[in-house]
Amino acid sequence: MNIAPLSTVTSYQSGSILPAAGTEGLWAGRVWIPADRAPRGIAGPHVVAVRGGRLFLTPYPTFSDLLNDPDCVSVLAEVSTEVAAFEEVVEASRFDRRAGKLDDETQIILLAPNDLPATKACGVTFIRSLLERVIEEKAKGDPAKATEIRQLILDTLGNDLSEVTPGSPETEALKAKLIDAGVWSQYLEVGIGKDAEIFTKAQPMASVGYGAQIGILPDSSWNNPEPEIVLAVAADGTIRGATLGNDVNLRDYEGRSALLLGEAKDQNASCAIGPLVRLFDDTFALPDIKEMEVELSVTGEDGYVVTGRNCMSEISRPPETLVAQACGEHHQYPDGFMLFLGTMFAPTDDRDQAGGGFTHHLGDRVEISTPQLGRLVNWVNHTNAIPPWEYGTRRLLEFLSST
Repeated sequence: MNIAPLSTVTSYQSGSILPAAGTEGLWAGRVWIPADRAPRGIAGPHVVAVRGGRLFLTPYPTFSDLLNDPDCVSVLAEVSTEVAAFEEVVEASRFDRRAGKLDDETQIILLAPNDLPATKACGVTFIRSLLERVIEEKAKGDPAKATEIRQLILDTLGNDLSEVTPGSPETEALKAKLIDAGVWSQYLEVGIGKDAEIFTKAQPMASVGYGAQIGILPDSSWNNPEPEIVLAVAADGTIRGATLGNDVNLRDYEGRSALLLGEAKDQNASCAIGPLVRLFDDTFALPDIKEMEVELSVTGEDGYVVTGRNCMSEISRPPETLVAQACGEHHQYPDGFMLFLGTMFAPTDDRDQAGGGFTHHLGDRVEISTPQLGRLVNWVNHTNAIPPWEYGTRRLLEFLSST
């Protein structure tokens, strides 16, 4: 694959955002097109495909229409109405090149690929993230206690969890052992029990895309990125493709109480998805996802750098199992949905003080990448300093009716 390792990338050209600048694979997503370059002269979001380093308009009014068309791969292979060079759009999409509010944009910029599809997320699907969630609960939101509790849990559990299939008979014996050790947790319940944790990460139209700012609450003192693979799933449960995502998380909020999950997970610009969805075709399929390694890099304006890796081969539940638990006869998504598969890596190295763990600083550049899906880049800011979310489903329907 034609994409450089994180440590060597210093530019944000198209070649470092998609494999081979989008000349391999089949890619689809959404862009904002200003009035002077838009069909019929009306500014708004459009579903596009990338082929040969160029962006093309598609016949789909929404990304949901694309997801739910079983022939979308063949349709996108034939689109011919060119919009722009992908490199031009990548450059314009950086937050420091953007106007802020969509209505003020004068250039074509990338949006999160999903519009009407729901945004769902899976939690504690990796042993490492499972341990961190237990630590959050036991530390009660205090990062200074995390190191001591982490070691206590590791001393108690050893490698047992990595050897157990969630929902299997063996988990009952392990559960009894953990209860006796005093470390049983609601997170262990969903980590090794039969039912996965699946929650709503963001509302339709609320996710931000490549180049945008991502938000943390001003009073959060312990938070982190969560680099993940995100599946694009049709209403009938068919997985159409995948992209990258950042499930921005406030560890202090969720650590104080699991009932604060909404505050910890769903804030202004706290969900980033992109840059584009790579659709399944003869070059890319579900088995490729199971072997991916997702890299994370956080670079602060103060020169601080932390890196990590998410190995999908270590996921405790197969992606198709998570999709089956998310939808079916008991729960439907007629517009399709995006499903975050969970992360095994949450930064834990001390940043500000010994025992304080990792937390974001304003201006942090967060990069999530894998050779098959490209690179998602975002910058950290406070939720109330980022342009508010104003373009929702009602605005989308008004735009579609006018075009």
